[in-house]
Amino acid sequence: MGAQWKAKPKEAAANAKGKIFGKLVKEIMIAARNGADPDTNAKLRLAVHQAKKASMPKDTLDRAIKKGAGLSGETVHYERTLYEGFAPHQVPLIVECLTDNLNRTVAEIRVLFRKGQLGGAGSVSWDFDHVGLIEATPEGDADAELAAIESGAQDFEAADEGDTLFITDPTDLDAVSRALPEFGFTVHSAKLGYRPKNPVSNLSAEALAEVEAFLEAIDDHDDVQNVYVGLAG
Repeated sequence: MGAQWKAKPKEAAANAKGKIFGKLVKEIMIAARNGADPDTNAKLRLAVHQAKKASMPKDTLDRAIKKGAGLSGETVHYERTLYEGFAPHQVPLIVECLTDNLNRTVAEIRVLFRKGQLGGAGSVSWDFDHVGLIEATPEGDADAELAAIESGAQDFEAADEGDTLFITDPTDLDAVSRALPEFGFTVHSAKLGYRPKNPVSNLSAEALAEVEAFLEAIDDHDDVQNVYVGLAG
């Protein structure tokens, strides 16, 4: 299922925008710790771009930037944490969370993993590559293969809605993000993530439906930012 599992379009569209905005607000707040000006803060610039693409209201966006940069008088600290384990049928996954209450989050994640298996640190991450993930839209006749070679990306593949996903070495994420526009690509998101080395395949339709239901429940949790799954297809 690629580098990152996402809900099916129909189900994704049914999600409340408030939940989508909630995840984006957290990313904006974390990025804004390094400065409230998107022109001088590359991570914030990309987070703001994603928020605008999702039609986040300007006052919500501005409030998130000020809160993250410590300019609003409010103190909210989000911590990034990873959980590793297996979905049904031994499908490995890594769940990335942003939380302001670690004890609450771990307790709720344990409950969500009841139909799977929650493991310890390193229990499945050895079966994933830690990489840079860049989603970008081609303009005109932009060539993804040429852009990947010239920008220094390791690989590329088709993404949602005609976009291209470029995969990089973690240390090259920023350099490739800056280079891609020169080859006709508009970058929408750039982050570190995980890609499975040995994705599970050949599940029956019934088994796949069970895995999908498990993943949807995980992804629906307010503290979950990304779900990386070792599942082919």
